[in-house]
Amino acid sequence: MEELSVGTRVDHPRYGEGIVSKNNLTAYEIIFERGGKMEITKRNTDLTVLEHNEDAPRTGLSLSEIENVMAYVLDKYAGLSEIIPLGEKWIGGTMILQPANQDLKPKEIPIEAFFHKIVMLRDRLRVLEQSINSHKKLSDEEKVHIQQYITRSYGSLTTFNIFFAEKEHYFKGAKS
Repeated sequence: MEELSVGTRVDHPRYGEGIVSKNNLTAYEIIFERGGKMEITKRNTDLTVLEHNEDAPRTGLSLSEIENVMAYVLDKYAGLSEIIPLGEKWIGGTMILQPANQDLKPKEIPIEAFFHKIVMLRDRLRVLEQSINSHKKLSDEEKVHIQQYITRSYGSLTTFNIFFAEKEHYFKGAKS
């Protein structure tokens, strides 16, 4: 449903005709003939627009515009992680960590849980890289120096590439 402005006439199957009196971030306040003042969520599909108020000034951003901005920001700063598939042969598998001392019990970890931690580590390394590269006070030389440590960290993690379904998600260290 499009964003409704104050003064727009609407119809609701239960409350009848009404007029939008407030346009909040996630809901409309509507004064209905039969229901009085009600707050209806913007995601509600029961409202039918009878007459738009074309003269109402636009106030703020619409919910969909805010959602788009939030998705952009989260994506830019790696708050939204892409879905990384686990290699098929590992799905449902278990890692068993057996201590050298046979008197101690082994620890079993679902591979999916371990894989999730690996992916989180990789994502955080990427965020760290972005933070370093965009840091305003570090010189280019300092950025390169710190970046080398991150590259070596990726190299140390290449052992875990066997868990990834697609090579494009692999850890890649420095090429020698």
